[in-house]
Amino acid sequence: MAGHSKFKNIMHRKGRADAQRSKLFSKLSRDITVAAKSGMPDPAMNPRLRLAVNNAKAESLPKDVIQRAINKASSGDVDTMEEVRYEGRGPGGVGIIVEALTDNRNRAASNIGAAFKKNGGALSEMNSVAFMWDRVGQIRYKAEAGTEDAVMEAAIEAGAQDVESDLVKPDIYEDAPGHTIWTAFEDLNEVAEAMSKVLGDPKSTAIVWKPQSDVPVTGEAVGTLFKLLDALDAEDDVQNVYSNEDISDEDAAKYAG
Repeated sequence: MAGHSKFKNIMHRKGRADAQRSKLFSKLSRDITVAAKSGMPDPAMNPRLRLAVNNAKAESLPKDVIQRAINKASSGDVDTMEEVRYEGRGPGGVGIIVEALTDNRNRAASNIGAAFKKNGGALSEMNSVAFMWDRVGQIRYKAEAGTEDAVMEAAIEAGAQDVESDLVKPDIYEDAPGHTIWTAFEDLNEVAEAMSKVLGDPKSTAIVWKPQSDVPVTGEAVGTLFKLLDALDAEDDVQNVYSNEDISDEDAAKYAG
């Protein structure tokens, strides 16, 4: 088990946590509502809802907001929401996958397409990017959850596929990833529950897109790529953005907005 994290690059363009807090809460609430709509409105009986609620709690989403999001699943409003995936290329040939949750597919496609076009990228056909990525489970723990060896041992015992530990100054960078555990798509809940018995509740659990390889990006293309990723993150319909850039710490610091 081995790997690396893009945190040192990402932290340069993620320094606006407070400004993004309300948008994060909105995304978490929508995740809960859609998850509740997809099955039972009880987290104990609905694995997808349990993941969404646990993630919301990890980000300190108030209990009453979580409950309102669950209750909203029984209203007619959520019936119009669609989960849509967009794929494209960014500066330097970076692959980008965008997951959206929208009540207006045309608006979402138009806004996301415009964000790509204005920032050196372009939308492409479905599966033109995703075929080079894996759909896997991701469990994240803060650095203080345990040593690299302890987390590795717990992950192996739980049946995880891989572990990455990035312990860069977690006391300074609140969102430092700490430990990231990768699982097979179908094993996420089982592995997460097994690890929680040893390490406590994780910071987050999710089904994500993981690239099979990274694309090196240097120079001014780094700045343009950061603008594109930020523009996509800012779209109201966008839930998640995945990209496979490989950027040096020097370029990340130089071109951060």
